Amino acid sequence: MAFTALDVKKLREMTNVGMMDCKAALTATDGDMDKAVDWLREKGLAKAAKKADRIAAEGVAYATVVNGIGVVIEVNSETDFAAKTDSFIDLVKNLAEVVATQNPADVEALKACTYPNSNLTVTEIMQEKVMSIGENMQIRRFSRFGENTSVAYVHAGGSHGVLVNLAVEGGIDATEIGKNVAMQIAAMGAKYWDKSMVPQADVDHEMAVQVAAMDNDPKMASKPAQVKEKIAQGKIAAFFKECCLLQQDFVRSDIFQGDVAGYIADAAKKLGGKVTFIDAIHYIKGEGIEKKEENFADEVAAQIASAKK
Repeated sequence: MAFTALDVKKLREMTNVGMMDCKAALTATDGDMDKAVDWLREKGLAKAAKKADRIAAEGVAYATVVNGIGVVIEVNSETDFAAKTDSFIDLVKNLAEVVATQNPADVEALKACTYPNSNLTVTEIMQEKVMSIGENMQIRRFSRFGENTSVAYVHAGGSHGVLVNLAVEGGIDATEIGKNVAMQIAAMGAKYWDKSMVPQADVDHEMAVQVAAMDNDPKMASKPAQVKEKIAQGKIAAFFKECCLLQQDFVRSDIFQGDVAGYIADAAKKLGGKVTFIDAIHYIKGEGIEKKEENFADEVAAQIASAKK
């Protein structure tokens, strides 16, 4: 079956794949459009497999609220350039919608879900995206709040995704409160939400560090052990203020001076209600992923050498 340039153009529009690949697909399938789509998808599987071992440490940490369901998700790509494309951003937003509406148990279950406005699974869509964008992409993680009031915050185009979960009383709109708390989390990176969550082992470790510091201080070394321990206990409050969200100084001192717990209570009272911090999730893009360092000049030279073969 013969095909024309218009057929190639149509296939490209249908699949978002390059013109030469579309022409090859139509040639291989004797111009059958449906078979050509399948042929490209099959090739996409092959390309996806080849790209799967590439390190995907860029991408987006994204948070949103869909019909009252809070979602935070991280999807990784190989380059920041790919992560900023409309195609990639749409993918991330649609994946967040799947998490909200289909409530998958984990990443593997999410991959088996039906992608919005299609009959394809998330895995099949991801394979097509790998083929069209030309990079390895991975869904790394996601979380979901189905209860209470969730407020989402995305910092710096997806470097941080924060989801704050609040119990709200009095019919007030706690969106601004939640956003300010989320910004605090992104800015200060609390290890724990409240001092009650700090394991006793961590408190004991901090006490030991403080006592050891006094042992090494000529002005404090000669003091009795009981005195050093009492001083160390007094410094635990400063330890909580540093590593616990609700005990941290609120960063927006222009609207409230005090700790985060005080800000939440004060802001809610001014609105005529009550807000209780329940939980939060903070994703940092690429956190913990070992990035491959490459010399750009060497990479270009390797590509040129490969093209000459």
